[in-house]
Amino acid sequence: MPDPKLLDDIARKVSEAMPAGVKSLQADVDRNLRGALASALDRLDLVTREEFEVQAQVLARTRAKLDAMNARVAELERQVLGTSPEDNAGDTSGEDMDGG
Repeated sequence: MPDPKLLDDIARKVSEAMPAGVKSLQADVDRNLRGALASALDRLDLVTREEFEVQAQVLARTRAKLDAMNARVAELERQVLGTSPEDNAGDTSGEDMDGG
């Protein structure tokens, strides 16, 4: 559920932007607007900043482990096959779009 303060702030801004004739129905509009906003935001796949930061840290650790494993595999290939990592420098098939 989104932060109630955020919903109140959005509802207040929309209410302030309404014409004077509509403001007479303000209580009903506020109630319906809050409900509609809450419903719309609940349907979105949102995460909190804290959850995002935790996942960013997990991703950073995973990427570091992957880089270490790639280096280890390259070293093992060099030892077993007698090739150097530079021999495969042009091969980017194992990289994603950001080079990782």
